[in-house]
Formats: sequence, structure tokens, C-alpha cells
Amino acid sequence: MRDEVDKDEGGGVRDESEKDPSFPVSIPAEGKPRQDLRNRLKVYALRVLKLYDALPKRGAVHIITHQLARSGTSPLAHYREACRAKSNADFISKIEGGLQELDESDGWLELLVDGKYVPAKKLESLRAETNELISIFVTMVVNTKKRGKR
Repeated sequence: MRDEVDKDEGGGVRDESEKDPSFPVSIPAEGKPRQDLRNRLKVYALRVLKLYDALPKRGAVHIITHQLARSGTSPLAHYREACRAKSNADFISKIEGGLQELDESDGWLELLVDGKYVPAKKLESLRAETNELISIFVTMVVNTKKRGKR
């Protein structure tokens, strides 16, 4: 993995995935339907960390990616804690914490695109996975509240 990615004149990342097929956000979440959620969240966290490693460590892009690295790895920890929850309220609280982190991650990914630091196409897959995980976490909260038990 390169220390830096190719940048365009505005400081953003060039859309040259054919030159660098290892660009981290192109890592597929293979077998997604068959993955358990814990593994899926681990793959997601690794994708976020590889994106962090691929982008420059200076200026605004570093601030954004640093925050993204924190919020993008946190849902795995929240989910693992939720799996050991002692009550429904505890379970819901931990899943909602993960949900907040996923929403924050989507905001940072949006800033990377809107700030022209990374082309939208390069983050398409990661943003789609973020939104799928948000949907899963929302469904877990709703279903747990309906059931009244974990």
C-alpha cells in the first residue's frame, strides 16, 4: 500500500483505480449475506482503516479521516458489547451507540466527497455498506423494542 495516493491539482484524490487496484475502498465485502454481523463489521472497520492509511496525513483531509477512523471502527466494539448486554435496555443502548457512530462515519465520508478529497465513485461501495449497516442497526433496535426482550 502506498503512503500517499495520487492527488489532483486541488489536493483531492485522482480517480485512477485502474492504476491502483488495491485502493482500499474497492475491497469487496464478499459473501455479504452469509457473513455474520460481527465479521461484516470487522471487514467494514478494516476498510475504513485502509482508507485512512491511503490518504495524506496533513490538513483538512487528515482531520476528516482521523475522525472517520474512530467512528468507523467503533460500531464493531458497540456490537460486541451489545452481544454481552445484561438487559434489553443495555442492548438497545449499545446498538444505538453503534448506530450513532455509523451515521457519523457517513457524514465524514460525505465530507471527503464534497471536499473533493476523494472521488465519489471511490467511496460508493463504502458508503453503501455504511447505509446497509445503519439499516441493520435500526432494525435491531426496532425489533428489540417491539419484542420487549433480547
